[in-house]
Amino acid sequence: MSLKGDVCVVTGAGGFLGRRLVKLLLEEEKMAEIRLLDKHVEPQLLQTLEDCRGDTKLSVFEGDIRDGDFLRKTCRGASIVFHIASIIDVIEAVEYREIYGVNVKGTQLLLEACVQENVVSFIYTSTIEVMGPNPQGEPIVNGTEDTVYHCALKFSYSKTKREAEERTLQAHGEMLQNGGRLATCALRPMYIYGEGCRFLLGHMGDGIGNRDVLFRMSRPEALVNPVYVGNVAVAHLQAARSLKDPRKRNTVGGKFYFVSDDTPPVSYSDFNHAVMAPLGFNIQEKLVLPLSLLYVICFFLEMVCMMLRPLKRIVPPMNQQLLTMLNTPFSFSYQKAKTDLGYAPRYTWEEARRRTTEWLASQLPQQRAKRRAR
Repeated sequence: MSLKGDVCVVTGAGGFLGRRLVKLLLEEEKMAEIRLLDKHVEPQLLQTLEDCRGDTKLSVFEGDIRDGDFLRKTCRGASIVFHIASIIDVIEAVEYREIYGVNVKGTQLLLEACVQENVVSFIYTSTIEVMGPNPQGEPIVNGTEDTVYHCALKFSYSKTKREAEERTLQAHGEMLQNGGRLATCALRPMYIYGEGCRFLLGHMGDGIGNRDVLFRMSRPEALVNPVYVGNVAVAHLQAARSLKDPRKRNTVGGKFYFVSDDTPPVSYSDFNHAVMAPLGFNIQEKLVLPLSLLYVICFFLEMVCMMLRPLKRIVPPMNQQLLTMLNTPFSFSYQKAKTDLGYAPRYTWEEARRRTTEWLASQLPQQRAKRRAR
């Protein structure tokens, strides 16, 4: 089902995934208009999209996702919303009120704007972290949408993303102002990598500071399955096509889908090495300290920071839940997305790795210069 002639809104359009999705939409669909919603959209982004824009109108809407009037203005006349924008935080650096306001209230306001402005399709970018891992570190290997997993989420990020996802799916079938019905679905990508991934830059910077040796914070046996950003963008496009298709709308609507690809299962630390080894980086053979000792250190750091919080907010670089996430086998299949959405990874692991490594290579001189300047 083509999206030709549609008007769509992409929230977080200036970000890592958002800009990749906008480019894909321009290349594959002759849409009437794409509205780029973000707090700030860099002018150079529009310049890079000019070559593939064709007859599609590109409009920039800069504002706050927590502003209901702004959202209604952005959604007016649109038929599809891709809601990607959120605050990502796994070290609890952001105050809970702030992250809840953006991730949950912002999503709710956007859903309400869709109802008021008769937007018929809403695709929410969730995350694997709404599933876990739980604080006990219970593993999941090749899980599916039917996998039962008992989890009391610890991160503010995962809690707020889970609530926003639930609100999105509950809104499926809600009546629009014109008497139509809203269709929603949610996508749960694995850890997303590729050109523009700020986490990879951070790991590379740390490795440079450690004489080109990457730190090991994950046990080799803690296998996860990262997903390439280009494939995640394809999954979003397929979700929009499915929600527009009358034959699939009720099958897909109100459901969530895991999004992975054929990136080989690997630990987070070994993944960093896989994409940086061609640049001359090595990796520590063992964890920086025994895992049990790391948990003890994280516990005391968290206690000290908690006691100091009335005087000063200090955020430790590592916490117990992040340590659990980095050391728990946690992988999921994309078969249901393949069956229901028609999703198939467009980029092989070899191509995704090559593209990622080439981008990291282009950033390497700047990262080395930053380290020398410290």
